[in-house]
Amino acid sequence: MDYKDTLVLPVTSFPMRGNLPQNESKTYLAWKESNLYAKMLKNRQNATDSFNLHDGPPYANGHIHIGHALNKILKDMIVKYHYFQGKKVFYTPGWDCHGLPIEQQVEKKISKEKKDILPKTKIRELCRKHAQEFVAIQKDEFLRLGVWGDFENPYKTMDFAFEADIYKVLCEVAKKGLLKERSKPVYWSWACQTALAEAEVEYAEKESDSIFVAFKLQEDALSAIGAKEYGIQKAQCVIWTTTPWTLPANSGIALNPNETYALTKDGKVVLASQVEKLAEIGIVENGILKTFSAKILENKHAINPLNGKDSKIILGEHVAVGEGSGCVHTAPGHGEDDYFVGLKYNLPVHMPVDDKGCFDETLVREQLFFNPHEFVGKFVFDTHARIFELLGENLLKHTKIKHSYPHCWRSHEPIIFRATAQWFIVMDEPFSKEGKTLRQIALEQIDATQFYPEHGRRRIRSMIEERPDWCISRQRDWGVPIAFFRDRRSGEVLLNSEILDFVADIFSKEGCDAWWSKSVEELLPPSFKGESAHLEKIHHILDVWFDSGSTWRAVLNSAKYASGEYPADMYLEGSDQHRGWFHSSLLVSCALNECAPYKSILTHGFTMDENGEKMSKSKGNVIPPEKVLKDFGSEILRLWVAQSDYQNDQRISENILKQVGDNYRKIRNTIRFLLANVESLESLEVRHFSQIDLWILRCAKECFDSVNRLFGEYEFSKGLQELNYFLNVELSGIYLDLCKDNLYCNARDSYERKAAQSVMALICSRLFGLLAPMLTYTINEALSHTQSKALLECCGIVNVESNVDVLDILYQPLPSFEAPSMDFDMLLALRSSFLEQIDNLKKKSKIKSTLEVDLGIPTSMESFRELNLWLMVSALGSNGGANALATFTFNGENYSIYPASGYKCPRCWQFISADEDRPCSRCAKVLET
Repeated sequence: MDYKDTLVLPVTSFPMRGNLPQNESKTYLAWKESNLYAKMLKNRQNATDSFNLHDGPPYANGHIHIGHALNKILKDMIVKYHYFQGKKVFYTPGWDCHGLPIEQQVEKKISKEKKDILPKTKIRELCRKHAQEFVAIQKDEFLRLGVWGDFENPYKTMDFAFEADIYKVLCEVAKKGLLKERSKPVYWSWACQTALAEAEVEYAEKESDSIFVAFKLQEDALSAIGAKEYGIQKAQCVIWTTTPWTLPANSGIALNPNETYALTKDGKVVLASQVEKLAEIGIVENGILKTFSAKILENKHAINPLNGKDSKIILGEHVAVGEGSGCVHTAPGHGEDDYFVGLKYNLPVHMPVDDKGCFDETLVREQLFFNPHEFVGKFVFDTHARIFELLGENLLKHTKIKHSYPHCWRSHEPIIFRATAQWFIVMDEPFSKEGKTLRQIALEQIDATQFYPEHGRRRIRSMIEERPDWCISRQRDWGVPIAFFRDRRSGEVLLNSEILDFVADIFSKEGCDAWWSKSVEELLPPSFKGESAHLEKIHHILDVWFDSGSTWRAVLNSAKYASGEYPADMYLEGSDQHRGWFHSSLLVSCALNECAPYKSILTHGFTMDENGEKMSKSKGNVIPPEKVLKDFGSEILRLWVAQSDYQNDQRISENILKQVGDNYRKIRNTIRFLLANVESLESLEVRHFSQIDLWILRCAKECFDSVNRLFGEYEFSKGLQELNYFLNVELSGIYLDLCKDNLYCNARDSYERKAAQSVMALICSRLFGLLAPMLTYTINEALSHTQSKALLECCGIVNVESNVDVLDILYQPLPSFEAPSMDFDMLLALRSSFLEQIDNLKKKSKIKSTLEVDLGIPTSMESFRELNLWLMVSALGSNGGANALATFTFNGENYSIYPASGYKCPRCWQFISADEDRPCSRCAKVLET
């Protein structure tokens, strides 16, 4: 007789191999075509709790990279975690569609010459087409990662209604008095006659004139340092610059507030630590009459030698102490540091340079030279020689230096810093009913926000504390216009609600291309059309960060999207977005509502190769998500995200993914074993649990409760570590191995067998609920390979008769059963000591299996009738006899290992049969029935 046919062996159609690259796409396509998001909402329509994650829009330009995958999968895991916990969840994916990179791509396609002759509406049409193409591409790429969301109705910042909403937000900011127009220095390409964004600037070596210039101190400065007490009647402050052409626009000299300055023997004021070095090159005489704090010169004055105007002495943290003189020439119209420190001290902003980089009539109007007419119309770099002549004895030293300098990426010519009229959201003007500023409100809201990790709070807080006013204007073509009218007669900007609402209504119907395609008269409401001849359009566009910073308003406060309520429960992006999207969203939301747009912020790090180096095509260490999906499948990428300590930078490589694949196979095989053994289980049997059953249930509950708590705190890697330990060590390593005899050899309907099956169903169902957020495809696949009513009901699935899928799972904590009466910590230690002896016996070739032995035990252990199952020995007995294979002591008591006294049962292989080649009594009874 072939006894194998009499065993109740595990059966499942769930395959051992996932063949993920081949099979996942079929499921993802089915989800895409089934309006999965609508089903998610329907399944939780009666839920009392909800969770929404507002999507930080990726940029619609190019294919996704591994950083995108990390971000989108992490968002998906968190949304799904809350879904499987029974909450109503909302996730509307979105795309950032405006901005410079798209405009650059269009320029590459059509050439700059053609761009210059095309109307702006045509350029914008091409930009819109480019963005739409990559929205479609990225949407498909995200879906192939197994991401769930409302991909049928995503938000796009270039949609007409969305552009109108962004514009309406701008108008509300303006009406609150937070929008100001003033001059600010920007990168300026005189060769291309345009402002440049930072991305359009490249650095190259340039030879520049390096000069030290003496600025005579006025009486208030002389008195402050007590120069006359040392016989110095005329002292001078020494500045150093490599842009001599900016000297006529000087209005200040910046000193470092934390440093000590010196008055030298020849009446020069410089940084004390630089005196010796400056003396060596002939700038000052080596000898210090007096040292003093920079702070005593604050708000005192020197004289600009080129025009005789006041140059206020100010303090600035930006002043370097290792080069130059420690006294920095400050021209707020020609430098960003100069500009911001100038705002603090209310310095005049002179900007006497035109679009072509030539001095203009401003020189004459503001008398920035003693003889300004001779400089008007001259290219600034060509005026240095004449400036040196005019400086005369005030020019202390002139040399040439080579240094890294910003150049225009198109013309490759050196750029200049040039102040132009820009629009700013002001940080420090009171505007709320309580008289609070935008900075104050933003800081209060940061304190009210939950951060994951917590140190993110300090990072964004310090940025808000220190940031200047927000420049929101750009001089580009592709974006939402700052669509205001200016009255030519007065220079006043019209912020009349009727006009603004009329323009917004046009934008919502036709898009903001209308700002360029329509005339002023067409853009005005009927009651203002008579004023059209006196009005002109403002042609700046909004900083793209203002676009994305307004998305909470256009998405969360709109009935167009099933996206949940404002403020969002979570914003989630890379840690760089403390300076970016988190930052801009906070300021816009606080400006309009005095409230943060999020209740919590979660950040992740960046992706590196396996050596911790940044990925780049030139290094050849880039891993595109497409290749990972082709070689491993999205589940492996998702498990990599879940296992990663995402709060720090993440390493990824083929070797790392192979290790993740190994862990996936362990999880999959555990699921397969559980499925195979519960397939016939129709209902739970919870009245006949053994002590070992109760032990594993206790272990499972402790593990699952802890893992669920960690997942709820978004500590996925820590949760998975605990889960993997339970699966590999306690469940697979011990319990499932112990259960095989019970499952295979006991009667199909025996209480012992059904109890073990019930344990597996209880554990498997909770395992499904915990893993579904990460391994959604795999859990969905597993559900399609079971008909066990008991398992499906344990998964929280209500209608088990219909076609079920992973969306039907509802995670519920494992019930609490009675605690085992035995001390299983002690039993685990006993098991370890016993197996040490068994390993020695196997090495000596005395036995091949623990079933070949009986165990002699002390009387204290006789009450634990399942000890033979726990240690997988054939029988238990009392100590004694001379034929022991081994003896050992545990907890002060002796144990003996003997050759089994019975014969090997040909059915269960235990050595407990009374006769050779005859079934044991247990198996014989099963065979009878």
